[in-house]
Amino acid sequence: MKIAIFCGGKGTRFREVSDVIPKPMAPIGNRPILWHIMKIYSAHGFNDFVLMLGYKGDYIRNFFLNFATLTNDITIDLERNDSARVIHHGSSMEPWRITCVDTGEDAMTGARLWRVRKYLEPEGVFCATYGDGVANIDIPKLIAFHKAHGKTATLTGVFPPGRFGELTLQGDRVMKFNEKPEFSGNHLNGGYFVFNASIFDRYLNDQESLILEREPLQRMALDGELMIYRHEEYWQHMDTLYEFELLNNLWKAGKAPWKIWK
Repeated sequence: MKIAIFCGGKGTRFREVSDVIPKPMAPIGNRPILWHIMKIYSAHGFNDFVLMLGYKGDYIRNFFLNFATLTNDITIDLERNDSARVIHHGSSMEPWRITCVDTGEDAMTGARLWRVRKYLEPEGVFCATYGDGVANIDIPKLIAFHKAHGKTATLTGVFPPGRFGELTLQGDRVMKFNEKPEFSGNHLNGGYFVFNASIFDRYLNDQESLILEREPLQRMALDGELMIYRHEEYWQHMDTLYEFELLNNLWKAGKAPWKIWK
């Protein structure tokens, strides 16, 4: 199953980092948060990624193009040839297949997802998530839940310390989707979606301003096609300098709850 990750936003609420690099490249420890998100999926055996690039997307392309040299010890013989190098492979090589797609610098999330349609549609079901949120989520259980209910979409509902798209529920059905209201204590949208490929024909298009979290998810909720997977454990997005420091402090202390890999 393929995993689509939104990596193209400008991160305007996190200018301390996003003025220099795209937010998914903000480091937790010595690796970008994007790497941490991919490790969460990979820990469950999901290794085929589609990265929806936009703002400063070349930083992400170059990181993965040069992944071996950036994450291992290397020896460079400048006297012989400045391109002659030996990579001393350690334990950092990943079994990942990564497709990088430029979905436009100004495109919104709905348009970005539409623009990677050809990579996601053939398998019928795919996962998607944001490039700035980590969790100790059980991905196989999430996918099994989605396949069992047979609806178009599943999102992961969380209780984060902030505002992130409030959900009105009836059982496991999402009755209403309200983007970023004043937090009232209900489940919020934490990403970690599973979608049927029918989402493309029924709810998405190539309009640059199409925001997944507005008309598409709201229409799915009204149509009875949006379900919630409740994740009651750890989830944290990185939208501010405070959250950046919080995640880094947990990682440095060896207490990162999202680190489910060995």
